Amino acid sequence: MTCVRIFRVQIAAGAALGAAAFGMPAAAADMAVKSPTMNAIYTWTGFYVGAHVGYGDGSLGPGTNPLPLQGVVFPHTVTGGIGGFQVGYNHEFANRFVLGIEADATFVSPIDQPRRAPASFNSSIDYVGTVRGRVGYAFGSWMPYVTGGFAWGHTQVRVNDAAGEAVSEPGQYQTGWTVGAGAEFALSGNWTAKVEYDYIDLSRQTLGLDAFGMPGVAIDPHLHLLKFGLNYQLGDSPWSATPTKALLPESDNWSIHAQTTLIGQGYPAFRSAYSGTNSLPAGGQVQQTWTTTAFLGVKLWEGGELYFNPETAQGFGLNGTLGIAGFPNGEAQKAGAPYPRIRPQRYYFKQTFGFGGEQEDVPDGPNQIAGKRDIDRLTLIVGRFAIGDFFDGNSYAKDPRADFMNWAMWASAAYDFPADLPGYTRGAVVELNRKDWAVRAGLFQVPDAPNSDILTFKTGGAVVEFEGRYSIFDQPGKLRVGVFGNQGNTGNYSQALAIEATDPSLDINSVMASIRKDSLKYGFYINSEQQIAKDVGLFGRLSWNDGHTEILSFTDVDRSLSGGVSVKGSYWGRPDDTIGIGGAINGLSASHRDFLAAGGLGLLIGDGALNYRNEGIFETYYAYSVNKHITVTGDYQFIANPAYNADRGPAHIFSGRLHGEF
Repeated sequence: MTCVRIFRVQIAAGAALGAAAFGMPAAAADMAVKSPTMNAIYTWTGFYVGAHVGYGDGSLGPGTNPLPLQGVVFPHTVTGGIGGFQVGYNHEFANRFVLGIEADATFVSPIDQPRRAPASFNSSIDYVGTVRGRVGYAFGSWMPYVTGGFAWGHTQVRVNDAAGEAVSEPGQYQTGWTVGAGAEFALSGNWTAKVEYDYIDLSRQTLGLDAFGMPGVAIDPHLHLLKFGLNYQLGDSPWSATPTKALLPESDNWSIHAQTTLIGQGYPAFRSAYSGTNSLPAGGQVQQTWTTTAFLGVKLWEGGELYFNPETAQGFGLNGTLGIAGFPNGEAQKAGAPYPRIRPQRYYFKQTFGFGGEQEDVPDGPNQIAGKRDIDRLTLIVGRFAIGDFFDGNSYAKDPRADFMNWAMWASAAYDFPADLPGYTRGAVVELNRKDWAVRAGLFQVPDAPNSDILTFKTGGAVVEFEGRYSIFDQPGKLRVGVFGNQGNTGNYSQALAIEATDPSLDINSVMASIRKDSLKYGFYINSEQQIAKDVGLFGRLSWNDGHTEILSFTDVDRSLSGGVSVKGSYWGRPDDTIGIGGAINGLSASHRDFLAAGGLGLLIGDGALNYRNEGIFETYYAYSVNKHITVTGDYQFIANPAYNADRGPAHIFSGRLHGEF
């Protein structure tokens, strides 16, 4: 189990202190640590694992047309925001000199699409890795150091067609050297924080493009990386069965957690009379996604908390997350790259105002700092987050990393919640909580167009949710009712059809793009959960939107009904296992289905024609708990009439999921 322990700490260490690199306050530097910390005798000897985030810049050489990568609040660069993992060993000598060796991997950000200039090709760097020596001098609980060694990376050239879409992406590995300097500081327990600058020089190599009628591209990477990281000190013998003794007193003013989830999915061939641009391929396919997330929380003052969640995502959903409205992989919208890409998915401030009276315990957890809080309270959240973090919750169907994977099962599918491509937005939430009920409301940014990664302040979305808590025959239950409205840059289905009818030579999708304007989409959802016996619960969701205008953010559903049952394994001697069985029915408005039948394309679907039927989904899974940190899940989904098309399917989707958390 030593490897498991090392692995879980590696994924946990979380790239947490890089909040500053993404435009956040330097929260980690302000973390309160108990006073005995600075007076403790500290040793740097031992193994450690950790993670980092930050910001980079540099050059790939003249004439390489590098892709602009997102820097969030900073300018785009050849790397944009960065993040990755490290592992190493230090030995502190009696004279306080510290010698060490460290290996790391650093990944870059997604493309900043609005700032990408048209070109016949673009170059990029996917990741860099290093193996370095470290020489430092220990001043007790902090250590400045210099570092240097071997470096390598993977670069590629994206060859574009006339429309700017990639037609090929040949790549190559390049080696070189690195040098840098930094400082590391003991925080509390076995945690340390570091800030480090690295210069990386990779050898110049030419990538041939003869097959595309272009001369070769000479890629000569020179990179400057500023990293903020956390390390967990494992001690000199991490393979020992005896837990490593904490080097310093623990602090209760901050919290670190992490998760990693690998999902593999595939399906065999199915019946298909025809297919279109967004159709699920009928011949069968296998794909995988992998996400790793760090959850850092810092208590600023009484009731005030700051959270930061950097996340890497890699892989692809089936058919590039196209072809089914109730898509079978809840992590697929975050992926879309052959190598991990880093995003600061969440960064938000939370202030809780207690009204006094009865209190409840708050356990330590992801984005949750242990302590007590008043049951009667008012909470304000401001920043970047997923709307599902605070709305449309459900104990039995909410997290595709742990329970149901299908989009129509873990969310109210007809709620077109505001979000960028990976599913997050910026805004504010206010919640009033009482013992038996709560009401919460939020205002959010929306994308500037359907399926866009650009959030805008020009328009917005809003939701109000009421949550009632009750018991039936001493079994707890909850009912949530939400109403929502989005003002987004979308086109009207009926209007597009009317224009196309006057001139059938027009392309319906070009017509739709030409008539987009600020339009309102509104609807509601009803979400219930009910325990019917110990470790057995039922859930259900009903959602609806008006169906007049294009879907902006989530998926092509105008009305949806879902439900099922969740059973814990205590009944067969496996209390940490879970079995789930559920189903969903998705539907479209009349004008939406006519638009698709005319060859229209939605966010996820569009077969070029449509023999309309409701999309039906059945899902069952078994989650097997290997230990308290690792769960393995087998999942099966039956999709009837994928993309609402009775001329295609059914599709049988088989999935395996490996989930680790710390």
